[in-house]
Amino acid sequence: MSKLQSLRGFNDVLPAQAALFRRVFTTAADVAARYGYGEIRLPLLEATTLFKRAVGEVTDVIEKEMYSFDDRDGMSVSLRPELTAGVVRAGIEHGLLHNQQQRFWYAGPAFRHERPQAGRYRQFHQVGVEAYGMVGPDIDAEVIAFSQRFLTSLGIGGLKLEINSLGGSEARAHYRAALIEYLSHFESDLDEDSRRRLHSNPLRVLDSKVPRTREIVAGAPQLANHLEDESRAHFDGWRQALEDLGIAYEINPQLVRGLDYYTRGVFEWTTTELGSQGTVLAGGRYDNLVAQLGGSPSPAVGWASGVERLVLLLEKQQAAAAVDAPEVYFCTLGEAAERRARTLAETLRNAMPTLRLLLNAGGGKLKSQLGRAEKSGARLTLVLGEAELAQGAVQVKSTPPAAGTDALLPFEALPAGLAILLR
Repeated sequence: MSKLQSLRGFNDVLPAQAALFRRVFTTAADVAARYGYGEIRLPLLEATTLFKRAVGEVTDVIEKEMYSFDDRDGMSVSLRPELTAGVVRAGIEHGLLHNQQQRFWYAGPAFRHERPQAGRYRQFHQVGVEAYGMVGPDIDAEVIAFSQRFLTSLGIGGLKLEINSLGGSEARAHYRAALIEYLSHFESDLDEDSRRRLHSNPLRVLDSKVPRTREIVAGAPQLANHLEDESRAHFDGWRQALEDLGIAYEINPQLVRGLDYYTRGVFEWTTTELGSQGTVLAGGRYDNLVAQLGGSPSPAVGWASGVERLVLLLEKQQAAAAVDAPEVYFCTLGEAAERRARTLAETLRNAMPTLRLLLNAGGGKLKSQLGRAEKSGARLTLVLGEAELAQGAVQVKSTPPAAGTDALLPFEALPAGLAILLR
């Protein structure tokens, strides 16, 4: 019989990493509440046409990476490859975007059939924010301030903010023509993907990681020289707002986003600690997307971050404390002690709502139980045997045990005593 295992690119999140996932989600929820963003939850499955209209049919996501199939009614549906299109669809469907300002945040899985590598899977998780109905650069600065606070609150450091402007539709059309003309002189030297994109999506060539293509791109015309006055003014206002907030940035003329719906300002927080997967969080403006999907025109800006990549970075930066480790491990000896410990454990959980307490189960000699306590990462070990039971008290030991650290606490004094010892 063949060994059962997960599909390629679909990974199990085991308890140690699950604690970090939860840390990312709870941090996002906390920062979102501080900025006034409401949570939105979306279906995993949407009509394939939604993503084709939103993401762009000549992007890698649509051409090569979507999990699409016909359902029993013959309708083409897809597992979501990203969440912004679904947010816009929901906003239009529920009448949330027309002549209104909205701020959303979301978290959840998405799916892309791409080559798995460190921090990138075929089922992955995203956390992100979206803001609608605000046209000025002040909201662009706000979502970046949000992202900086989110990353800082997680304990992630050493990141660089890169920004660029893609301009409006007219500017991009002029630049697209100039870029195609320039790249055509080097077509035979471009990598295969870049040659394929040359006429269908030439801005994506700027994002190539192939060394020879990057050399060619370094001499390409810059989009900044093709910006129309309105986009230039928006970019200048955005930069000024970032400077007012004390948020350092670098302008990267080669910065583009992989989805067609982006316009004007785009940005990325990057790191050098994850190899080629240097982007940690990214986003920008997509002012035309709501109208593109059938709604009334509404300006929009937002960002998303891959949770797996955040977790990987947390682990590398050793900011990944075992947040789920119990604070207290409760050892018992004998049936009567087990029964009393069971009620004491619940009493402690009631009296100390944030206490993380692990009660030994399955019996075992005291030496074995103390070994489990040390392995669990608990700071304190409680021991209740026949002698302690007769005294109406519990032994409290440091973990691992150290000379002179034992204490004997009466049952009624346990909550107050543990609170002091755990400070």
